[in-house]
Amino acid sequence: MLRWYLIHTKARAESVAELHLRRQGYGVYFPRLLQVDPVVARSTGSIVPLFPRYLFLRLSETCQSLVPVQSTKGVVGVVRFGVRCAVVPDQVVADLLAREDPMSGLHRLNRCSRLALGQRVKITEGPFSGLEGVFERQVGIERTVVLLKLLGRDVAVSVRSGFIRPCLAA
Repeated sequence: MLRWYLIHTKARAESVAELHLRRQGYGVYFPRLLQVDPVVARSTGSIVPLFPRYLFLRLSETCQSLVPVQSTKGVVGVVRFGVRCAVVPDQVVADLLAREDPMSGLHRLNRCSRLALGQRVKITEGPFSGLEGVFERQVGIERTVVLLKLLGRDVAVSVRSGFIRPCLAA
């Protein structure tokens, strides 16, 4: 029976762990994200892990063992809950694969990636609900940094990306 397991890697060693796990015959899924710096106009961006320090390992329990994974270069260990290894449902990995760009194999940022640096936005939910600010940058896939005017100065606040909307022009 094939199952997906969650593997914890050393810092910035996801690619090393992926390479060595593949060499041992394991199926590995390492989702990546193209991160573009909105400040540098000519930036081609950099490819970063979608889940830093984690990757997914597909294992046939009848033919393969998790024991060699523990000592693989770049791997810290198999994520566990108590004594049980964390098994990732097939549907979670299938959903991640479905969200990849078919040409590049990279994930795309959500709707906030369409915001321009300095664009006015409104926060719709959470503790800052109703406040307006300025889009500064996207942080990963789920967080956005917004500059809010608080106590007479601009303060950078990290907000869930789904909680902001562009302000409509007056």
